[in-house]
Amino acid sequence: MDRKDFLNSMGMSAAAFALINCIGCKKNSESSSSDTTGPTGVNFTLDLSLAANATLLSNGGSLVSNGVIIAKTNAGAYIAVQRSCTHESYTLTYQSANSRFYCPNHGATFSENGAVTNGPASRSLTVYNTQLTGTTLKVYS
Repeated sequence: MDRKDFLNSMGMSAAAFALINCIGCKKNSESSSSDTTGPTGVNFTLDLSLAANATLLSNGGSLVSNGVIIAKTNAGAYIAVQRSCTHESYTLTYQSANSRFYCPNHGATFSENGAVTNGPASRSLTVYNTQLTGTTLKVYS
């Protein structure tokens, strides 16, 4: 194989790889854009004595369960919101230092009560109720 054939082959391989990845991105964005609402019929409990849920024992801790982000605020209250951004359904993170939920994809932010504080999102997050009884935290619609 001479240099020209080799470079031609490499270029075609790179182009095919890029095309496959672009098609995959389009599929993912189409499916994620339809999932910008929170789950319905939410009703589950978390045992805070289990190691898997230990992050919720500390103020500022959070975890994701059943499509919901559950967090313990710096003031010690439990809050729960949908895990996906209302803009394009990317996974949110809880930033306790800023008392907000943050979308790392486009920079949307939401207050602890789910209200949009910075776009491009224009719709508030679905907020769920929480109730602590002993070491059992109930999250429900």
